[in-house]
Amino acid sequence: MTMIYIVEDDINIREMEEYALKNSGFQTMGFSDGESFFEECKTTLPNLVVLDIMLPGSDGLTILKKLRQNDKTKKLPVIMVTAKTSEIDAVKALDSGADDYINKPFGIMEFISRVKAVLRRFDIESEVLYTFEEIVLDDRKREVTADGKVCELTYKEYELLKYLISNSGIVLSRDKIMDNVWGTDFEGESRTVDMHIKTLRQKLGLSGAYIKTVRNVGYKIDVIKEDN
Repeated sequence: MTMIYIVEDDINIREMEEYALKNSGFQTMGFSDGESFFEECKTTLPNLVVLDIMLPGSDGLTILKKLRQNDKTKKLPVIMVTAKTSEIDAVKALDSGADDYINKPFGIMEFISRVKAVLRRFDIESEVLYTFEEIVLDDRKREVTADGKVCELTYKEYELLKYLISNSGIVLSRDKIMDNVWGTDFEGESRTVDMHIKTLRQKLGLSGAYIKTVRNVGYKIDVIKEDN
């Protein structure tokens, strides 16, 4: 499900935005300042950020510039929100890398429409490019790089990695992996999954440690590396 982070120090506005987004089928997480927002981003990145300009500590423009300077967040969709109405603020936000800009007060229907519009623009790219930490899977080229080095994967290793990244942080049972990567008609044993996980880890080098074994269940790819 699509996750949207809201960085807004006005609790009433933040709760209104969260309520509207949840009613539209999105998951949300709210933050009152940039520090708590960046701390959460270290663990999980959202699909989109709704970012207020006027914030305590670092303002929205400073936060936006920091996002755009980081390789992991430079393409993260951001909608700027502010009570300011001067044209110069919109120009600054857009020039700093914002994907859209909306003034307070705004209507809920307009707000949701802007969010959906920005997400649609990024859907095309997200369908062909899968990333997790140092791992990049380009579905157009069917090419995988880890730590900047190309990894030569078999067809099933590639599909297995794509399935893990698409469900990052989620524990996937061996049966679920078998059904989604090998197909429901495949009559092989769950050991097939274990063997492919083993070779996939090896080919990914140090990044292979992101693939974690969940005892008696299956596997997941997570930000905390484990020794294999």
